[in-house]
Amino acid sequence: MVCVPCLMLLLLPLLRVSAATPEPCELDEEDFRCVCNFTDPKPDWSSAMQCMVAVEVEIRGGGRNLEQFLKSADADSKRYADTIKALRWRRLTLGAAQVPALLLVALLRALGYSRLKELTFEDLEVTGPMPPPPLEATGPALSTLSLRNVSWATGGAWLGELQQWLKPGLRVLNIAQAHSLAFACPQLPTFQALNSLDLSDNPGLGERGLIAALCPHKFPALQGLALRNAGMETLSSVCAALAAASVQPHRLDLSHNSLRATAPGATSCVWPSALSSLNLSFAGLEQVPKGLPPKLSVLDLSCNRLSRAPWPDELPEVNNLTLDGNPFLGPGALEHQEDLKNSGVVAVCARSALSMGVSGALALLQGAGDFA
Repeated sequence: MVCVPCLMLLLLPLLRVSAATPEPCELDEEDFRCVCNFTDPKPDWSSAMQCMVAVEVEIRGGGRNLEQFLKSADADSKRYADTIKALRWRRLTLGAAQVPALLLVALLRALGYSRLKELTFEDLEVTGPMPPPPLEATGPALSTLSLRNVSWATGGAWLGELQQWLKPGLRVLNIAQAHSLAFACPQLPTFQALNSLDLSDNPGLGERGLIAALCPHKFPALQGLALRNAGMETLSSVCAALAAASVQPHRLDLSHNSLRATAPGATSCVWPSALSSLNLSFAGLEQVPKGLPPKLSVLDLSCNRLSRAPWPDELPEVNNLTLDGNPFLGPGALEHQEDLKNSGVVAVCARSALSMGVSGALALLQGAGDFA
């Protein structure tokens, strides 16, 4: 007989405190989403059994040190392979705790038999060294991996060590509030299939940190790069970082950074030839920045501080230009757009300073999900 509770023992310790839900676990009427919030000092782990039928599972609460569960890390997950394969789980979120690396690896091994596609870790402290990598990856075949406020005892080596336990094919990687993005590039395997990398909400990253994070030639398929609220300061420095890493993103999101004008005399930089979409919204720009790519399909300058409509010679060749939310588009200012009507400019509407602030906050909270 399959020991179903043994499988759950690997998953339930990874929890996060929340007083919003009075019952430990709730499963919606469609058996689609299950959320567990274990707040009791002596939680009833068996309540999580109802999550076995769900597609989306969140397990939060506790904030405990999980060293006591290390004995379960030695369990042979092959014994429960059929049960794990039968799970409907596609998206799994596990929250705040101190997790021994050995226990984390045991979890990944067990999930390797599942059909899980999206895995999220939030507010975790991974303690101790990672075990030696397997000869062949035994973890899940994820399409999306998201990490927010996760610390690792191994410093900059953590991403390479984690990747070695995942089956190839990861397409989306989101890393926010990271404690270390200075990756050990020589030991980092190549992300052959990764097409979206989101390093937003890392305000201490900056351009120098970006150079350390974008290991050269490790992201050959990268198409979308999001750097919202990531401490970026000038377009020229970002361009230089992309050139140093030899990445060719099609879409670049630099919104919610306090961008300033490139210093006079700064070395010019050639933008990636594949770049077609550039988001500079909510960047505090008072004028169109110099050094933009010469040609773009999409340029978003919305919700900045532009006091007048840009002159054509200030803009690159662009098919879709968004300017809404700038001061020059206040009441009575629409007549200043006459010269731009034939330049592919999107219809705009004035926004108050309050609505701009709320829109910026919402965009920041939405995070990587809106960058596709």
